Parts: sequence; structure tokens; C-alpha cells
Amino acid sequence: MSTTGGLSNGSSERSTDVPANGPSGTSTATPASGTTDVPANGSADGFADGPAERPADGPAERPADGPAEGRRRPGRRPGSADTRGQILAAARETFAEKGFDKATIRGIARQAGVDPALVHHYFSGKEKMFVEAMELPVNPENVLAAITAGPREEVGERLVRLILTITSEAGARQPVLALARTAMTNERMVVMIREFVTRALLNRVAESLDIPLIRMEAAFAQMFGVVLMRYVLELEPLASVDLEELVKLLTPTIQGYLDPPR
Repeated sequence: MSTTGGLSNGSSERSTDVPANGPSGTSTATPASGTTDVPANGSADGFADGPAERPADGPAERPADGPAEGRRRPGRRPGSADTRGQILAAARETFAEKGFDKATIRGIARQAGVDPALVHHYFSGKEKMFVEAMELPVNPENVLAAITAGPREEVGERLVRLILTITSEAGARQPVLALARTAMTNERMVVMIREFVTRALLNRVAESLDIPLIRMEAAFAQMFGVVLMRYVLELEPLASVDLEELVKLLTPTIQGYLDPPR
């Protein structure tokens, strides 16, 4: 005598719990292998002989043409919209730590986590990078061109006018004054600024004018002192005197420094 409701070892008749992709409302005969009508790519829902809803030929929901989401390819980070800013941030840290002379493009690239070629792509050289990283108002190349372009007997006036004109704008002089204040209490900043000013500016101007470096340093030191008295201490009447009047007052002294030694 046969019983209904299923035997413990299986029978020719199964219950009507059939997967959605099988026939509805009918009993399904079980083949000799123990399988039932299922899609070609998987097992019927609820059976223990295979994972459900998984393609047989590969992992589910993974693009065929690239790495899985969230995984990064090895190597340095490629360029992005903020790569320039990341390089400048790394340059500030590197210049402050190593100084201008010992800082290298390769070291700055390593600090930023980018390829050195990207640094060269964004910046033409270490001097240009320093100017932008420190937010300086002028590039040494432009200063050199402005000072040396013209009659030699007027070089003093060109230097005085250039410095006074640049520092007359608050946005241009603030980064310079901020660096000067920081250098007063930070030895690393002193080294960094001294190396940059000497190598990138004073040496080059002195060589172009064919004068001893001490003369160029004296001229620069006097002009820097005038800027501090005019805009930091605001010493009157120096702080409020007209720019042209100040140019006329300072030019003979600065010209004396820059004239060839007799």
C-alpha cells in the first residue's frame, strides 16, 4: 500500500511546490539522475544540488572589461582635477623640510603620489613651482627681464619701481610679508627663503649686471627694509608718501649699488 505526502526515500510523485520556471499545477516526474526541470544555467529554487541564480560561466554582476568596483590598479595615482593642488601641497611640505636647494622634482612627485612626468606637465621647473607653492607675486624670470631690459644707468630706477609697484598691492605683498614673519621664528623657513632668493634671484641679477653679489644683496636689503617700514610698521610719512616721490628719493642710492665697481 502506498502513502501520500512523500516518502522518506523519494517516490515517483512529488508535491506541487514547483519552481516558477517549471510547469504549474502538475506533478513532475523525476529523471533517474535526481534532477528536475530547471534552467540550463542553474538549479531549481530550493534544491540542494547547486547555487541559485548564478551563471555557470563566471561570477555574477562583474564587468567583463575591467577590475571589480572598489579595486585600484597598482602604481602611482594618475592625473585628476586636483592633481595640481596635490603637487603644490607636496611642494610646500618638501621645500619646508629640505629647503629650496635639496628639494627635487622626483621627491615632490613621490610626496604627492604622482609620476614625475605629471609634475613637469604642470610646472616648467622648480623655481616656478616654488613661486606658486608660496604664492609669491612674481616669477624670478620676469624680475630678471624687467631689471635688465633697458639702459644700464637706469637699472636702479627700474628695480625701485618694480619692488614698490608690486608691494603697493595688498594681495601681492601679503604672501611675501607672511613668509618674512614665519622666517623670524622658523629656521627651516629661513633656509628655504634664503636659498630661493639667493639662487633664483640675486645671483642671476648680479651675473647679468656683472657686479659683485654683495652689491646686489645690499640693494635688495635696502628695498626690503623700505617695504617693511612702509607696510608693516607703517612709519610715517614713509607709509603714505606717493610712490613716484619715493622712487625719486631711493633711485640714486640703489643705482649706486648696481653701478659697476670703479
